[in-house]
This record gives sequence, structure tokens and C-alpha cells, in this order.
Amino acid sequence: MVKFLKQPMMRRVLYALVPIYVYGLWMHGLRLLLSALVVFALGIGTEWVFERKKSKKVSEAALVTCALYALAFPPKTPLWILGMGIIFAMAMGKGVYGGFGRNIFNPAVAGRSFVYISFAIALSASYTSFGNFGIGTADVVASATPLGLMRSGESVSLLALLLGARSGAMGEGMVLLIAAAAIYLIATKTASWRIILSSVLAAAALNASLYFGGVAKALPMESLLAGSFLFVTTFMATDPVSAPKRQTSHYIYGALIGLTVVVIRTFSAFPEGTSFAILFGNTFAILIDMGVDSFKALGAAKPGAKPAADKGGAK
Repeated sequence: MVKFLKQPMMRRVLYALVPIYVYGLWMHGLRLLLSALVVFALGIGTEWVFERKKSKKVSEAALVTCALYALAFPPKTPLWILGMGIIFAMAMGKGVYGGFGRNIFNPAVAGRSFVYISFAIALSASYTSFGNFGIGTADVVASATPLGLMRSGESVSLLALLLGARSGAMGEGMVLLIAAAAIYLIATKTASWRIILSSVLAAAALNASLYFGGVAKALPMESLLAGSFLFVTTFMATDPVSAPKRQTSHYIYGALIGLTVVVIRTFSAFPEGTSFAILFGNTFAILIDMGVDSFKALGAAKPGAKPAADKGGAK
């Protein structure tokens, strides 16, 4: 029997995901349950293989990784692709680094990026039909994702974006639920509001500058409500392991992710870009902390200057 390492912070993330899963079940029905079953079984099993060699328990962070990963794909994603991705996430994104607390990259994002790069054609096809798996009868934006429609110059209903009546990944739908989850995570000091706020503000500032500056490929401002930007920012950018540890660093880190998302969406061949932005931010997390520490050390070295404390954490 698999034994889990108790991690209250990770449990709070799972609690925040419950309403999103409930909504996903209403929209996608048994397909979400089937996807989650495959992901949780293979994800937990992969971490167990790594941890049993060290006589350690499976971390509850593994449950968070599986929960986020299962929501990060459209409903028609083949189950074997989901399985390969979560094995890669737990093994190469976490296990090879020594397990929980030692991984450089967010495992769920690493697995998602692996799938999107390796199976791009299959993933694009899985977006083309929507609404066939769900229990609900809500009107949805069919056949193309909102980002795809905006890229082709078509308009998307703001209400559809807020309520999640659109095609896309199973967990990125209802913006209002994601916003409520962010409030809960911030209130319980589980997620850093600095990362979330700086990421959203930086993305909005750059996107507005490009759009109102007349850049041909720039997407309209409502594009920030489409795709997985808010979902990834709330649940993955704030991962305490792969994010910087200093509070001041959180502003820089979040802004870096927000700016990168907009640059990728505007100028690259990838219509989304959020996963790559998180990985890019993860790469510089330690360097950002080192830079902040060095800057504060220089300030403290000045005559009459008082040392400035900068504690880590999500406060």
C-alpha cells in the first residue's frame, strides 16, 4: 500500500482544485474522470518507484502534480499520451533530481511541455471537437480555441471566457473559479500574491503596449482570460519549490513569466506559451534570488545602512 508524506500546503492546493474539477466533470463528464484515473495511477506509481529505493513515502505534492497535469489537456487527448507525459513529469521532472524539494522545474509543466512538443499534431486535433463528453448543455465556443479565434481576427464573448463556455484544456475554463482559487490560496498563505500580481500586471502591460501600439500579431486584451494563462499563473508559477525563495524575487519572477507569455503568444509559432514561460522562469529562479541577495548586500554595506530582511515564503 502506498503511504503519503503529509504536506498541509499541498492539501490546500488540492482543496482549491476541487471546484474546478467539479466544473470540469459537468463540462466533460467521464472523460475527465478517466483521464484523472490514468494520470493519478501512473504518476503515483512512478514516484513510488523512485522513493521506495530510499525507503521514503510518496509526497502529497505528487497528488498536486497529477491533479494539475490532468486538467492541463483538452478532453480528446489520447490516454496513452497523458500516461507518457505524467511518467516523464514524475521521473524526469522530479525523480532524477532527488524527489520533492530538489526539482528545478515544475513537474506538471515539464510533463505538459514534453507532450506538447512530442505530440503536437495529436494535441491540436484533440481541440477540434468539444462538448461531446460533458453532462452539461452549455453553449460553447466550438472547434477552435478562443486564442485561435482571436489570432484569426474573430471576436470571442467575454462572458464565455469568464464562465468557461469554450473549448480548450479541461481545467482552464471558468476564469471565475480560478480567481476564487487564487484568493483562497493567497488568504491561506499557500501561494505568493506577489508572483500572481506581477505576472498578470506585466502581461497586461506588455500586451496593451503591443496591441494599442499597432503590432500586427498582437492579441486583444481579453486574450489574457483565454488559454491557460490564469490557471498556470495561479497554480504552477507559485509552486514553492521551483519558484524563487525571496519575496522581492517574486516580483521579478512573476513579471518575467508574464512578459514571456505575451512574447511567445505574439511572435512565436506556439499559440499558448504559458508552459514555456514557466520553465523559463524556473531556469532563472535561483539566479534571481542570488541577484536580489547581492543587491541587498551592497545596500547593507553602505555606511549607516541597516540590513534589509527579505524572508521567503508565500506571504
